[in-house]
Amino acid sequence: MSKIKEFIKNISPFNNRTDMPNLLYIIKVIIMFWVFKFGGELVGEALAIGVHFACGKNPLKGEMFDMDTITIITYLGYSVMICVIFILWKLFQKKTIAELGFTKRFGSYFAGIVIGAVLVMVSVILTVLTGAIKFNGVFGNIDVKMVSVMALCFVFQGAMEEVLCRGVVQQLLIRKTKVPVALGITAALFTIPHIGNMAGGNPVIASVTIVNLVLISLILSLLTMRFKSIWAACGLHSFWNYILYNILGLNLSGKDESVAAVFDMSNVGSNVLNGADYGIEASIITTGVLAVTLGVMIVLFRKKLITAN
Repeated sequence: MSKIKEFIKNISPFNNRTDMPNLLYIIKVIIMFWVFKFGGELVGEALAIGVHFACGKNPLKGEMFDMDTITIITYLGYSVMICVIFILWKLFQKKTIAELGFTKRFGSYFAGIVIGAVLVMVSVILTVLTGAIKFNGVFGNIDVKMVSVMALCFVFQGAMEEVLCRGVVQQLLIRKTKVPVALGITAALFTIPHIGNMAGGNPVIASVTIVNLVLISLILSLLTMRFKSIWAACGLHSFWNYILYNILGLNLSGKDESVAAVFDMSNVGSNVLNGADYGIEASIITTGVLAVTLGVMIVLFRKKLITAN
């Protein structure tokens, strides 16, 4: 019985114990990821429902805001999730926000934005050149207010995922395990929550999607190591999503509902070049762009990878 209690204490996410075998510590961090994720989501959902009631609507009776308002509430709710993760991190890990990855190197956020913009634009332009995506021009009646607000919304959305993956998971694992192990587990936990959007998809496209998610996760992780903070990863993640969704008007991770966007672009057919309904994140062309980028980064950062442990 004492061994069972010791095992439970070791893998519990509600303490900051590290004096255990690496395997147990890895299990502990994985559990922590899901506890922090679901805890943040639960509070976020409760807040969204509370906002409805506070504004005189009863979502239990189908009384809801319009889709744009719901979208804004949902995305801004990610800021609440980040706060919940901060609190759990401070309470149970007894660590600072800087130890989560939010160091003073805020300037790297803008480097992340530039890298994200370049990667998404190169991927889309190459796909357009193959004829798999059609450029239909600029929308005649752009909802400037919604497009602008969504920039802020994606700042929080991207940051939330990065706080969990490059923050909680990577920052904890890289202190105790080898770099490949830490980055591999981080990539797996980054990929798994996206799998639900692949349901019913072509198995080839689904496979490409998983490969691309792992590649972008590794790129985000290397950026975090290079800048010794998660600011760059947050910038890349947020503005990759924002540019793809609200500037180019293309599907984002399987989301194909109508959005406020600047450019009118659409898939031509459904194939591995354009990623079908999942979008260019499931495109083989994106695979090439991300693989080349990762290769260049590994060459540039090889010394840091060797000395990280």
